[in-house]
Amino acid sequence: MSEELALNVGPSGIELAYECFGDPGMPPVVLIMGGGAQMINWPEEFCRELVDRGLYVIRFDNRDSGRSTHFDDAPVPDFAAVLAGDFATASYTLSDLADDTVGLLDLLGLESAHLVGASLGGMIAQMVAIEHPDRVRTLTSVMSTTGAPGVGAPDPSILAEMGQPPAEREAFVAWQVRASRITGSPGFGFDEAAVAERAGRTFDRGYPALGMPRQAIAVVASGDRTDRLRRLDVPSLVIHGDADRMCDLSGGRATAAAIPGAELVVVPGMGHSLPRELWADFATRIAALAKTR
Repeated sequence: MSEELALNVGPSGIELAYECFGDPGMPPVVLIMGGGAQMINWPEEFCRELVDRGLYVIRFDNRDSGRSTHFDDAPVPDFAAVLAGDFATASYTLSDLADDTVGLLDLLGLESAHLVGASLGGMIAQMVAIEHPDRVRTLTSVMSTTGAPGVGAPDPSILAEMGQPPAEREAFVAWQVRASRITGSPGFGFDEAAVAERAGRTFDRGYPALGMPRQAIAVVASGDRTDRLRRLDVPSLVIHGDADRMCDLSGGRATAAAIPGAELVVVPGMGHSLPRELWADFATRIAALAKTR
C-alpha cells in the first residue's frame, strides 16, 4: 500500500508516517529504524523479502524523522548537561518511542507483532518488549545495545569523521554518502548510487536538524536496560557485525547475554548498515523466528 499518516498516535497524540507491505492476514512484523534514519532505510526490496516469507510488513518513521511529528519547539539538546545527569533538555525517552510503536499497533488493530529494530530501533523494540510484553511475539535486535555503560560505544573518532549534516540538499546528499561509507560494512559492496538516491529522498521527506540529537539524548536519559532485559520471556534474535564502528559488537553480545535464550548472530565484515547481500539471510532468520510464536 502507499504511505499513510497515522493521527493522534499513543499517549503523546503525535503523527506517524507508515507503510505496509503484503497480506494483512499474515503474521505482522514491525520494522523500527535507527537514530536520524527513516523508514525508507528499510529498503523496499528487504520488505519484499519478508513478504515472500509469509509476513505482513509495517515500516514507519519514528518521531523526529521523516514525515512523522518533529519536535522543533523542544529545548535545544545539551549533551554536556545530560552526561552530567541533568535531563532538562530531554524532549522524550525510549519509553515514549516505545509507546509510539504500541500506539501504531493500536491504530492498525494489531494485538501484537514481531518486532525488528536496528540501532536506536533495536533499543525501542527492547523497550516495547520490557514495558508492553503482551504486544511482542518475537524480538529481533540488530546492531544495537543495552544502554549499559562500557558496551556498544561508538568509535570515538567516527563522529568527527562524519561531521554535521548540511542544510542544503546537494551537500546533504554528499554528506550522507560520505557518512554511509564511514559507518558502513567493509566486508560488503557499497552501492553509492542507491545511497545517494535514498539520501535525496531523506532530505525531501524531512530531516530536522536536531532530530537525531534529541533521539540520542532520549537514549542516554533512559539508562541501562540490562536487568529488565534479563526478565524478558520472548523468542529473541540478536544480529551484529564485527566491523561496526557506530555501535561496537560488545553491545550486541551484551544484548544477547541479557535476554534469556536469545540467539546471537555475529556477521563478519558487517558494520552499521544493512548490506544487500544479507537481506535474504536476515529475512529467512526473522521469518524462522516468527514461526516459533
